[in-house]
Amino acid sequence: MQHAQSKVKPAVNDARVDEDALRVHLYRLIAHYLSAPPTQADLELAAGLSASSETLLGERIGALAAAARSTFAEQEADAYQTLFVGLGRGVFVPFGSYYLTGFLNEKPLARLRSDMAMLGVARNDDVSEPEDHIASVLEIMAGLIAGDFGSGSLEAQRGFFETHVRSWAGHFFRDLSVDGTSAFYAALGALGLRFIEVEEHAFQLA
Repeated sequence: MQHAQSKVKPAVNDARVDEDALRVHLYRLIAHYLSAPPTQADLELAAGLSASSETLLGERIGALAAAARSTFAEQEADAYQTLFVGLGRGVFVPFGSYYLTGFLNEKPLARLRSDMAMLGVARNDDVSEPEDHIASVLEIMAGLIAGDFGSGSLEAQRGFFETHVRSWAGHFFRDLSVDGTSAFYAALGALGLRFIEVEEHAFQLA
């Protein structure tokens, strides 16, 4: 994604900075493994992840790391092809319009494009797929939190999350978490689902 320059949102306190940095990291981490088949280096990175097992989110980070240690790039390249590409289509169609309407290129995509334009975000020229791919919306969410574009305010984050993430991403991750094609991608789905639940709860409390 390309995005316009903007001022970084001033931090409220150090704890908030640390929390937001973790949120950005998780959004971008999950998006990365959904944007293309993982390389061996990608799997080694995932295998090195660690978090406290005292929380469900931490447990699921640990489960993703364990799954990454038990696989290899060629196997997950095949799984990615089966899950998200296929011959005509994969097991999943990871686009907001499809999850919300049953069809590609529908009103949810138009709404996303409108919101992207207001934020100064444009699709890269070398990307042919629609902007409402799960990886793209997660990347935009990360950019909002990081203050890369837009106001970076909590209200801006909440608005984008409610419209373009919460509305369908949890369903996608839940479906992925119970699919038997790949233990690695099932673990990624479980992590994504829990992270969306944590974000939803945090926005309700804010």
